[in-house]
Amino acid sequence: MVLYRPVGHRELELIGQANFKAFPPRLPDQPIFYPVLNAGYAREIAEGWNTKRDTFAGYITRFNIDQNYSQKFQKEIVGKKTHEELWIPSNELEVFNKNIFGHIEVIAAYFGDGFVGSEPDKGFTLNPQNADEYLQRLLNTLEYNGGDFLASIILNYRSVFYNFAYWKQIGINNVEGQKKDLKSHLIPQIDDIWHRNHPGIRLPGETQLLDWEKKYLA
Repeated sequence: MVLYRPVGHRELELIGQANFKAFPPRLPDQPIFYPVLNAGYAREIAEGWNTKRDTFAGYITRFNIDQNYSQKFQKEIVGKKTHEELWIPSNELEVFNKNIFGHIEVIAAYFGDGFVGSEPDKGFTLNPQNADEYLQRLLNTLEYNGGDFLASIILNYRSVFYNFAYWKQIGINNVEGQKKDLKSHLIPQIDDIWHRNHPGIRLPGETQLLDWEKKYLA
């Protein structure tokens, strides 16, 4: 069964810390975990709600859950008939995660003006303060030392994943390099290095959309 879960940036980081295979535990005041059943509804939340609060970013995650297992949970419509959710009690989430097939994918991302992003963990004397500065540092590194650039992507693979959709959509317009031709190659080179080291996981927005998702997300 294909399900969707709109998340913010912090939840995306927690998913990454679980190797893109599990959703984080709910907080004490969150008794229900509720993935949704269609991409259109997920987009309404990710783009219309998550981009205006907290980390100013909204992502649509997509994942596959065992069909037989999913039938034990009730479906709820909240508002419009397309606002269909699967309600999982928070104390069942650990078992729910074990019934996810493969990795949790990010099929779409949306950003508000206050987005900051994730810092790299290693490889920089002074950590960049936001996603734009981080990408600028990567471009500078690529210009002067390809080996260091390669190491920066490999060592910081999680933060690269978290920032990639922003870099591709918006951040690439905010950086400048002395070698103008390298700027156009920056995102493709990040993509290539990342996938050569993590062949089973697609970067945000790089996953092929299913036919019924295209009218909502393409």
